[in-house]
Amino acid sequence: MKKFFTIIIIIICVIIALLFVVAWSATSRIDRTSYYECDYYKKSLSQLDSLRKNNASVHHSLKAGFSKVSITPGLNHTEDNIAEGKFKSVPLGGYSARKGKPATGIHDSIFVRAAAIKVADHLMVILGIDLLIIPHNITDTVLSMLHKDGISRDQLMFSATHSHSSLGGWGIGLMGSTSAGEPNENMVRWLSSQISLAVKTAVKDLKPALIGSGNVAAASYTRNRVIGELGTKNDDFSYIILEQIGGKKAIIGSFSAHATILSARNMEVSGEYPGCWERKMESAFADYALFCGGAVGSQSPSGVDGEPFERVRKFGEALADTVMKSASTTQMTDSVVFSAITMKLNLPEYHIRIMNKRSLIPSLSNKMIPAPKYPVLQALRLNNMVWISTPADFSGEIALQTKNYLLAKGFDANVTSFNGSYLGYIVPSKYFFRDQYESKGMGWFGPNMGDYTTDLVRQMSDIVIR
Repeated sequence: MKKFFTIIIIIICVIIALLFVVAWSATSRIDRTSYYECDYYKKSLSQLDSLRKNNASVHHSLKAGFSKVSITPGLNHTEDNIAEGKFKSVPLGGYSARKGKPATGIHDSIFVRAAAIKVADHLMVILGIDLLIIPHNITDTVLSMLHKDGISRDQLMFSATHSHSSLGGWGIGLMGSTSAGEPNENMVRWLSSQISLAVKTAVKDLKPALIGSGNVAAASYTRNRVIGELGTKNDDFSYIILEQIGGKKAIIGSFSAHATILSARNMEVSGEYPGCWERKMESAFADYALFCGGAVGSQSPSGVDGEPFERVRKFGEALADTVMKSASTTQMTDSVVFSAITMKLNLPEYHIRIMNKRSLIPSLSNKMIPAPKYPVLQALRLNNMVWISTPADFSGEIALQTKNYLLAKGFDANVTSFNGSYLGYIVPSKYFFRDQYESKGMGWFGPNMGDYTTDLVRQMSDIVIR
């Protein structure tokens, strides 16, 4: 009997050893090679050289057009009905702790808002969408829907408000399903059709317009959630005002605090504090108010107390009051210096990290959440405002470096997140090996990603302001 148990123990040890070997073979060590030496950087330098040669700013009068299309779903219907936006079940996107449970109701309506800007023959449509992120499956579907209208990827600048209580059902891969609930192709098609409708309606609404922009201090409403007071934060609120001559007015706003006042316990659809900001601005200042999630990486909301939805209201309305004081005195002009560039973001090898110094190999990482094939960075100059758009939870600390760089050259700047695909968190390289959610769990492209994208954003900014 003793011999029998010895054999069993040996067999178990061998099995455990084999499992360990198999698991270890599915991981790889973190690559620390300088991005200057990597092919992806050399490809990016070639793209930047081409953009420098071919891009030129335009100084001209402008036209602007606006739209607002509902993405508030009908809940608890017997079957999905895309034509009417009705669904059997709608999970909320934002917190894996909800475990994909369906929304129990609608607290406040949510929308996709669009502002089209045309300067001479150059068109750009800025989108503010009351969603957690804009995944690439939605972007791809929108582009296919807009193809016949002659609208291309480089004419669209996507952003989400980053509400953690908006619609789910659009997730891709295992991790996408965890944060956004069971994938639903009907939801993807419906959201895409509503976004496409917003773009086309805004373009059809183009009329001669005035433009103004600015940044206003809002330091009391955000904090650095990674290292607290020891860290810096991107704490101003950026805005662009567009006003049709004799017509409607829109304000595009952006702030770098996570829309996470509501916790995973909330099960009602809500636009969170950005939705409150939009409603307050539309009732007191403009016909349309678009909120674009800023460089929200490492930054959380702060500064208000009360029950969750009361905090949401106070926070959104306080931000609106702060912005209106500045926006009401903003100088408007009927001409604009316009420059816009779009470049594919060439990526380091994709690894989801499971240990501090080891990650899943790319093939397994792609099973967890497939990486987008065409993520882009965009830079848009409108007079002395440079608006930069990124496809990730982009770090507020990195964005602040870019803002300070451009401020020294006489320009205001803003950096937004969630531009039509999702690459996890882009964090300062100095934080990459910290044992924290943003860096360890969501830093998918290695320790150079923060420095690399900062480099690209700086060079793109130089191109549009020259």
